[in-house]
Amino acid sequence: MNLVLFDDPAIRAALLPITYTRSISDIRIGIMTIEEKWSTALNTKVNKLTEDYLQPLYQEDIKENSLYINASVCPTAELLEHIKKLKIGEGLIYQDLLVAVYSQKPILTPEEISKDINFQTIDLSETPIIIQNPWDIFLSTRRGIIEDFPIVTEGRESASLDDPHTVVYGKENVFIEEGASVRCAVINAETGPVYISKGARIHEGAIVRGTCFIGEGAHINMGAKIHEDCSFGPYCKIGGETGNAVMLGYSNKGHDGYLGNSVIGEWCNLGADTNTSNLKNNYGNVSIWSYVQEDLVSTGQMFCGLIMGDHSKAGINTMFNTGTVVGVAANIFGGGFPDKFIPSFSWENVNHSQQTALPEKIFDTAQKVMARRGKTLTETQQKILTEVYKRSEKYRKWDWGLD
Repeated sequence: MNLVLFDDPAIRAALLPITYTRSISDIRIGIMTIEEKWSTALNTKVNKLTEDYLQPLYQEDIKENSLYINASVCPTAELLEHIKKLKIGEGLIYQDLLVAVYSQKPILTPEEISKDINFQTIDLSETPIIIQNPWDIFLSTRRGIIEDFPIVTEGRESASLDDPHTVVYGKENVFIEEGASVRCAVINAETGPVYISKGARIHEGAIVRGTCFIGEGAHINMGAKIHEDCSFGPYCKIGGETGNAVMLGYSNKGHDGYLGNSVIGEWCNLGADTNTSNLKNNYGNVSIWSYVQEDLVSTGQMFCGLIMGDHSKAGINTMFNTGTVVGVAANIFGGGFPDKFIPSFSWENVNHSQQTALPEKIFDTAQKVMARRGKTLTETQQKILTEVYKRSEKYRKWDWGLD
């Protein structure tokens, strides 16, 4: 079977700034990314169909008789049964959302998905995880970890946890890959599974509560307090206090400060004592910037913190208000409360004065940051960041380069 995960254009726009630099299927929901969930469920490699400027990042093997699945939808056993019954020329719709298409003709853009297809509307006893808004990412983390845990641990044996000064509750819900290190910590998996990947290190005095995923090479720093429902991608560094937070990978929150009900992209850094507010004083629903509406919209959620795109940085003592959105390659400094929406490639200080950082300056910083993890900023990635710079130009208040 030739499997293609396609980005629904409307949903991709709604998930900005996270999807400025990646396909929807690259988003981690729990332990696995959406791509990994489908690849595992159908035991096949995954091709991706996304917006033109992002397509060079991905394998593109678009051919006849391919199964196209909406990248915002995660698999369930019930949904898989419906998909496996599809015949050529048929598609599935669930709650007005196009979920899957089995097409004889190659489809080259997401906009072509719905042409010449006989659709059937399906009912499901349990709604699958569907990521349509940025806050859906952290809201789905707990369920994602619980569903992924038995799949990724099946037939495997956890490494032993032999540190005499580490206390573990609910040991049957803890899986540790070989090469991980846990020292003088407390892990409470009675509240949900805890998965610790190879090369990860949980340092002295850290407290981790399930559900929690700790990616390859990630560090949970000394004295960190990790509340329920967190997912930290590869090579993140986590200190201070977090709760229901998702960091996609290679990002740092190394010091004290609170991060809650938030999504942080890759290659970000939150300076010492950076804090996110996740609850309004009046306990009302949190509003957040929408790239679709180009205005603040209600999330319908009481708890919502920070949504931050790739390569963005916050200086020490930054205080993010409830429902703050930071674009790609932004730089916030000077302490205090910045604006609730900070456009991509903008530098903002405590006085809400913004300047524009030109792509070349961002490339220089990114090269330095990525080299610390043995990575390089590729020419393809530079072109993508340049495209994001152009697309986000209208949101910036001023437009001059920084020295």
